[in-house]
Amino acid sequence: MEGILIEKTGGTEVLQYKTDLPVPTPKENEVLVKNDFIGINYIDTYFRTGLYSSTMPYILGKEASGHIVSLGASVSGFAPDDRVVWLGGSGYAEYTAAPADKTIKIPDAIKLEDACAAILQGLTALTLTEEAHKVQTGDWVLVLAASGGVGGWLCQILKAKGAHTIATVGSEEKVAVAKASGAEVVLVEKEGAVQEKVKELTSGKGVVAVFDGVGKATFYRSLEVVARKGTVCSFGNASGAVEPFSISRLSAKNAKVVRPTLFNYISTREEFEQYAGELFRLMSEEKFTTHIHEIYPLNEVARAHNDLEGRKTTGKLLLKP
Repeated sequence: MEGILIEKTGGTEVLQYKTDLPVPTPKENEVLVKNDFIGINYIDTYFRTGLYSSTMPYILGKEASGHIVSLGASVSGFAPDDRVVWLGGSGYAEYTAAPADKTIKIPDAIKLEDACAAILQGLTALTLTEEAHKVQTGDWVLVLAASGGVGGWLCQILKAKGAHTIATVGSEEKVAVAKASGAEVVLVEKEGAVQEKVKELTSGKGVVAVFDGVGKATFYRSLEVVARKGTVCSFGNASGAVEPFSISRLSAKNAKVVRPTLFNYISTREEFEQYAGELFRLMSEEKFTTHIHEIYPLNEVARAHNDLEGRKTTGKLLLKP
């Protein structure tokens, strides 16, 4: 089968396109899926560069959508040819042996590519706004990198909740994208502009929550603009990992800092089904949209990573075997 293998960490040059990889055999609690669309996430670059460790050789990729080929011995509830989307690992490949407990059937009303584009980033946004900080109607909230995949979902969900969303983007070209996703106020990143606007819009109180997927470059600013008893939700490292800081800094506002990962919110099958079901409902009934930046051929994965890291993209990047 074709797939992308890495045998060492580094730049995009370590992404090796192969056409002779073995098709995996599903273990007892796995399903073999023929991937039609494969999701790219910023976390993939962390594993590629070595920011996050992994055992080599390694196939990147945390999600894909496609069709069931076969089932492990203990798997029930699926059948060959079922349309499914899954979360797990080894996604940058034509076939994946995916964990059955993180695989779910796609409703007929939702396209395969949209399910793939939505599952990880949409579930991330849902769990952030329900569990990392439960957003209420009327709350002022700050979303960083709002034209990206998770940022776009956050803006849609926050608007549906009746919150006021201040969003930041990296360039003027991305303002319209964030606006279309539901952001009330969109700011292009520049020194001091975010602090001033947050202060103005909140009458000096600050935002009740900051959803910060940028990391190192914006963390202390997030602490600055969050309100008394507010929450800084640091969920990404696009600018690098946040460095250790003194916990006493939080006492000035009784602020909270959380560093969540999606998989700890959907650890059980019940949690996964609950949130995936809500995501599919938002897509099919509430007409939430997926914004797909581009679908890249699998053998052009290096170009996709370069585009993502170069901040040339908006929305979701997909691969097509």
